[in-house]
Amino acid sequence: MIEQPAYTGFGFSDEEWGLLVGLPQAVLTAASAAESDGTKRTMAENAAGLDTISAGRESASPLVAAVAGEIVARVGDPEAGAELPAIEPADPAAMIDDVLARAGQATTLLAAKVDEGQAGAYRHWLVEIAEQVVGAASSGGILGLGGDVVSDSERRFRDRLAHVLND
Repeated sequence: MIEQPAYTGFGFSDEEWGLLVGLPQAVLTAASAAESDGTKRTMAENAAGLDTISAGRESASPLVAAVAGEIVARVGDPEAGAELPAIEPADPAAMIDDVLARAGQATTLLAAKVDEGQAGAYRHWLVEIAEQVVGAASSGGILGLGGDVVSDSERRFRDRLAHVLND
């Protein structure tokens, strides 16, 4: 007997599952790109985002746990020392708009395929990833001192994401 991929149990196609599995990392990258912070701060933001993604494996939501498990299997477990590379998109605004559009697609997909509890857990998890990333390192300041914990542009991204996800 051939074992079916985990996503078939949720009723998703391969393409739909790809959207759901790709979105948490895209949210992490977009939240980090919302404010240009420098490599050290970006690495701290990536670590916070990956930790939040990884923690999703312990979610009471089978959907979130499955998506988080697949992401960690692909990129590595932060508890084992895995780190994400610092990605600085050439056009952060376009990248953020793309992530928000995909978040809207995911919201529509989830509404059609899973119950509200699963959909809500996934949407909330994405906002939590953004929240942890934008709060991981201060922006602005001099030599790492001062600055805002969450800049206006980071707050704007997080709020726009929450709006798109209805969370």
